[in-house]
Amino acid sequence: MASQRNFMEETKVEVPAKFKDIVSKVEEMSVLDLHELVKVLEAKFGVSAQAAASAGPAVATEAVEEKSTFTVELTGAGEQKIAVMKVVKEVLALGLKEAKDLVDGAPSVLKDGMKKEDAEDFKKKLEAAGAKVTLK
Repeated sequence: MASQRNFMEETKVEVPAKFKDIVSKVEEMSVLDLHELVKVLEAKFGVSAQAAASAGPAVATEAVEEKSTFTVELTGAGEQKIAVMKVVKEVLALGLKEAKDLVDGAPSVLKDGMKKEDAEDFKKKLEAAGAKVTLK
């Protein structure tokens, strides 16, 4: 119990006035009593202290997590196949035959796992040449 009080004094947690009574009672409890209190509160309110602790960070990371890599798919070469081939050849550093095969084989995946900015830039270049492109 002395170690609990030392911990509370060391951390200097500011307890709001409305919780001072509850916190002072909890400070006086033994570890076994605290464990029993947690179990009673879990049963009373139908919650789990462990589930609440682990669910918090998971929810936060899901909200922040965003798709970071994209697949650029050529869905149609359009009227100007040669211009589209030049863009594919330039961006993917391919030979003319490889670029032509990709464009002629539309719909086809041009590049997988591209960063968002690079994929959007590639898409803009292809669309400017007359191609139809989707990002997945």
